[in-house]
Amino acid sequence: YVAPMKALATEVTEKFGKRLGRLGINVKELTGDTQLSRRDIGETQMLVVTPEKWDVISRKTSDAALTSQVKLLIIDEIHLLNEERGAVIEAIVARTLRQIESSQSAIRIVGLSATLPTYKDVAVFLRVNVQRDLFYFDSSYRPVPLETCFMGVMGSNQNKIKAAMTEITYQKVLQRVRQGHQVMVFVHSRKDTAKTARTLLEMAEQEGTAG
Repeated sequence: YVAPMKALATEVTEKFGKRLGRLGINVKELTGDTQLSRRDIGETQMLVVTPEKWDVISRKTSDAALTSQVKLLIIDEIHLLNEERGAVIEAIVARTLRQIESSQSAIRIVGLSATLPTYKDVAVFLRVNVQRDLFYFDSSYRPVPLETCFMGVMGSNQNKIKAAMTEITYQKVLQRVRQGHQVMVFVHSRKDTAKTARTLLEMAEQEGTAG
């Protein structure tokens, strides 16, 4: 199981460890912060790794005995292919596909993502049978119905566009909160998270709607 971050790898290890432990399946974390002996790895049925760690392991010929035992490769957050760390994930996939071809071994590759609009392109890259083995779960599978609405902001001045988007966001948040709902606002970066939260709070305080 390839998790994008060490923190998530630890979480996944704990979660699957509890669920699969009852079946006698041993789950271990193998990241830059953890060390496992060859004996530990040999006694483990499920390894949870980061992309960088598995890239190093799968590249070493000395670890070929380990990689040859893998029959299922799950890559979480497969949409990271399109980001800075995408080259590492791409290398892992390419190396696995080459291993399948050279050894004629059956290794299943599963890519997971909740935010992947180009899922068909990624499926082709993973050599998935699009008609049979591609699974797309739209909003109809959600336990709580999701309403989708797109609002376009026109203009050439980036500051004015951003201000308009913030105002629209504030009005939508205010509307839903007054209806008794909880609201989650997604932004593009960690820096924007705190900045957007402060801006929305300041707008609410100015209009007397805070609290």
